[in-house]
Amino acid sequence: MHASRRFRQAIEQRRQQQLYRQPTLIEQYQGRLVQVAGQQYLNFSGNDYLGLAQSDQLKAALSEGALRFGSGSSGSPVLTGFHYAHQALTDKLCDWLQVEDVLLLSSGFAANQLLLHTLPDKQDHLLLDKLCHASLIDAALTAPCSYSRFSHQDWSALDSKLRQHSNSWVVTEGVFSMDGDSPDWSRLTALCASHQAELILDDAHGLGQSGPEGRGSWAAQGGNVAGISALMANFGKALAGQGAFVAGSTLLIDYLRQFGRHYIYSTSLSPALCWALCTAIDLCRKEQWRRDKLQQHSELFRRLATEAELPLLPSATAIQPVLVGDTEKALMLSEQLKQRGIWLSAIRPPTVPRHGARLRVTLSALHQTEDIYHLIKTLRSLW
Repeated sequence: MHASRRFRQAIEQRRQQQLYRQPTLIEQYQGRLVQVAGQQYLNFSGNDYLGLAQSDQLKAALSEGALRFGSGSSGSPVLTGFHYAHQALTDKLCDWLQVEDVLLLSSGFAANQLLLHTLPDKQDHLLLDKLCHASLIDAALTAPCSYSRFSHQDWSALDSKLRQHSNSWVVTEGVFSMDGDSPDWSRLTALCASHQAELILDDAHGLGQSGPEGRGSWAAQGGNVAGISALMANFGKALAGQGAFVAGSTLLIDYLRQFGRHYIYSTSLSPALCWALCTAIDLCRKEQWRRDKLQQHSELFRRLATEAELPLLPSATAIQPVLVGDTEKALMLSEQLKQRGIWLSAIRPPTVPRHGARLRVTLSALHQTEDIYHLIKTLRSLW
């Protein structure tokens, strides 16, 4: 009974702090439009950057995959859960990203847990950018080694910490999910190389929307994948699927395969889904117009928002946060936008720092120019 009382108090406290969360039932999803409770909204809160989630080709590939391989994998990949479709997806990823090997995981959260729990040894030290995703922070808290965090993209601070700690693993993101910015690739890799530090890159939001053929944030800056010890990205954003992968050298992936508990003791992804993801990668690589359109939308949004004197964070990606600061004001703005037919969620602490509440605008290749004009005009009238 004491636990129930504690649960109620904690939930009530969340309500009072205006931090209470609950899922929204999406009755119909059409990319730039969503239907909730019978009403249609212009959607600026999704991660379907390339607009593939409703692709007829992707739907057909998923159906074909289910007919050929079934819906479920039947077990762990080290038992009966690794099928032809899994190998096809692995090969496709290796060819696309120019990596030696790939490990498929159930989610991005699980993939990051796998990396930080398995790769470092007791004498190692983890160095996380302060704005790293919750999955990385949680993993660092229970990793087998010490860890510390450096100020967001502060290369002097990172250099100082690398001087203090030998055998370091630097952990960062290709596109930071709440701010939309990216690290300076040349400075980051030069620092890691000079201190002989390993680099773990979470490119969940960079994959698909950035770089030649959508290879990711590192490729967008002309980087070499060889500078990354372990590359993680998931399938649930630009590729419109589910699950995640870790890419790296044959040696690193084999080590994870032998000792990674999140891989060994989890049921494999659906083979039907893996088959569909092969098509998603093909579309991502070939249909450059999707990235071109996304870039045009990002540039248009920033120009109009700047003219409207809205407080933006520095981002050149599809993630365009409008900084509000106060949680109550952010929630109020989100609700007022909803009343005007725009679905734009307020992001609150602890997802973002205290006093960092914001409206996190996410753009898609499916948005139309008039959608962005309408959003800015509405935001300006409410501000």
